[in-house]
Amino acid sequence: MKLNDNTILITGGASGIGRGLAEAFHKLGNKVIIAGRRKAWLDEVVAANPGMDAIELDVADPTSINAVAQTLIARYPALNVLINNAGIMTFDDAAGRIDEAASRRLIDTNLLGPVLLTSALIEHLKRQSRATIIYNSSILAFVPMAPSAIYSATKAALHSYALSQRFLLRGTNVSVQEIAPPWVDTDIIQKRGDPRAMPVDVFIAETMQGLATEAPEVVVEAVRALRANPGPEEHAFVDGFNASMIAN
Repeated sequence: MKLNDNTILITGGASGIGRGLAEAFHKLGNKVIIAGRRKAWLDEVVAANPGMDAIELDVADPTSINAVAQTLIARYPALNVLINNAGIMTFDDAAGRIDEAASRRLIDTNLLGPVLLTSALIEHLKRQSRATIIYNSSILAFVPMAPSAIYSATKAALHSYALSQRFLLRGTNVSVQEIAPPWVDTDIIQKRGDPRAMPVDVFIAETMQGLATEAPEVVVEAVRALRANPGPEEHAFVDGFNASMIAN
């Protein structure tokens, strides 16, 4: 994608990877709108980045999605980039009883939210001279982490959806890219400072380089081997990955 002269909506833009992407695009002179549920967090980011805008949005709520989409189309007619970044992560036990409410919240936020928000904005994006839809999935879409089975499944489903949408939009002015982050040092699991996690600034810098290309997927070098895993040896590979994670 082109990294400047855009009007960009970033969901989950008040913290973590979302904030990192928002500030990186803002520094390049793009018009950036961040969206999220926590107004205080949104206000803090906007105050630190004059010229950036914010809008309250709950991607797990279809009513919120539809209302915000209408507001965005009216307020930002040049909106041409949608970055579906908002997501939550919880732990579960696929070998035991699963919490239904928590599972539905994961699916609504991580999968249906991006799908429905994109759907609400897709016709507007098609009217732009060039437009990009970006999905933030996870390397766990390809190598599921057993203690977060449902989270991993939502990211695998999001990857699959992006593949289908990219194909259907071939030959149009709308491109589809996917970011598949490794473990990045954010507060998504309320745990910061683990040496195994990639620093946010390092991740953002490498990811921006990838987004500047036409690559359908942007995967940082540190986890390319994990992305290349699917194949005849997938089951043993995933088992080994989970054994190493649990051992640590």
